[in-house]
Amino acid sequence: MRYISTRGSAPVLDFEQVTLAGLAADGGLYVPEAWPRFSTEDIAGMAGLSYVETAVRVMTPFVGDSLSEDELRRLCEQAYQGRFAHAAVTPLVQLDHRNWLLELFHGPTLAFKDVALQLLGLLFERFLTGSKDHLTVVGATSGDTGSAAIDALAGREGVDIFMLHPRGRVSDVQRRQMTTVLAPNVHNIAIDGNFDQAQALVKAMFNDPGFSRKYALSAVNSINWARLMAQIVYYFYAAVRLGAPEREIAFSVPTGNFGDVFAGYVAAQMGLPVAKLIVATNINDILHRALSSGDYSVGEVTPTAAPSMDIQVSSNFERLLFDLGGRDGNALLAQMKAFESERKLQLTNAQREGAAGLFTSCRIEPEAMAQTLAWAHGEAGQIIDPHTAIGLAAARTVELDSNIPVVTLATAHPAKFGDAVERATGVRPALPARVGDLFDREERYDVVHATFDDVTAHIADLATPRS
Repeated sequence: MRYISTRGSAPVLDFEQVTLAGLAADGGLYVPEAWPRFSTEDIAGMAGLSYVETAVRVMTPFVGDSLSEDELRRLCEQAYQGRFAHAAVTPLVQLDHRNWLLELFHGPTLAFKDVALQLLGLLFERFLTGSKDHLTVVGATSGDTGSAAIDALAGREGVDIFMLHPRGRVSDVQRRQMTTVLAPNVHNIAIDGNFDQAQALVKAMFNDPGFSRKYALSAVNSINWARLMAQIVYYFYAAVRLGAPEREIAFSVPTGNFGDVFAGYVAAQMGLPVAKLIVATNINDILHRALSSGDYSVGEVTPTAAPSMDIQVSSNFERLLFDLGGRDGNALLAQMKAFESERKLQLTNAQREGAAGLFTSCRIEPEAMAQTLAWAHGEAGQIIDPHTAIGLAAARTVELDSNIPVVTLATAHPAKFGDAVERATGVRPALPARVGDLFDREERYDVVHATFDDVTAHIADLATPRS
């Protein structure tokens, strides 16, 4: 398996190289040179497999010669067995005759990011074995990526992690899950800005020749292909349990950065019978506007009760635009350069038509989110978090064939957003016992101005240069 950049000029890499690289040298994102395809027999053969064995089947085509099947299996066993509080890893829960939740929050930091990042941390460690380079991982988080990445990398040899989060714009639980990890290789940075600024700073570090030559940079955000690869697995795992490949399945995905739903797109390209991918946004609705009218233009970020979706630049959308635009790196480069300078772009006819077959989208207002939190509790006996409520509200809004089951990705444990849940349901969800002392732990983080010079100077004081 070889990987190419969406912008056309970066070196072609193998799986090990692309995992350690993160962002492509030309500023683009890596994707496989071609999508692997499973036959209906291949997918039917996943029935009854454990999560680990499903993961091995789904990910083997992507790793190529970088790992043997046995090595991949051992890493998956280490990532998923014992680190997740549910034996199924990502269990399905039925809400009514057609709506299901896919619970992705049973990992150590109570969010879907654990599913990918527990594996990514192990991949970093495996690929760095015997290397002289000390990896400097830089990331930006709107809440959940940071805590999941820190948990996965804390204390690992040969890696430092620098995680930027927008000060005051993540929940108390999200912040503390990052800032109470006191391992010497973990460095939390609170910037006086929003997530989009944090994400832009991370990309700027990769694109700055002086900084990127001095440090062996890598990424844990979903710009890293290995993260998306791991997220493809649970689409297959859920769909097979609901009747695939004989039956089509729809998925509703609450998303801001487009990574989780792009993994569903890849699953469909691989042959999974996905009837529809519902892109559920909050009032920060750049993805809804892009998919419904072709208008991908940046607005002001509005803080909401679903902070992980308070995003106006969805980095993974570039991967979709590349694939739907005929995989023309030069054309995509021109499109993205114009977007970066003008903060807006219009999807081409080919991109709009390509998206229309598989995707639909829905903007969910705060009132509808709160009503769905109450409905899930009162009618289905489930306490869910605000992000999941946005996905479920969209699932119950979009019209589909009544025979098609709709799976909403439940992306976070409700206790991470206790205030919003309590306002809507009257019930305050408790943190699981394994993180119950979170508010008694010591915090450690640094506050840095949201400028390239300030952030890179801070990292330079703490990071290990290339050998």
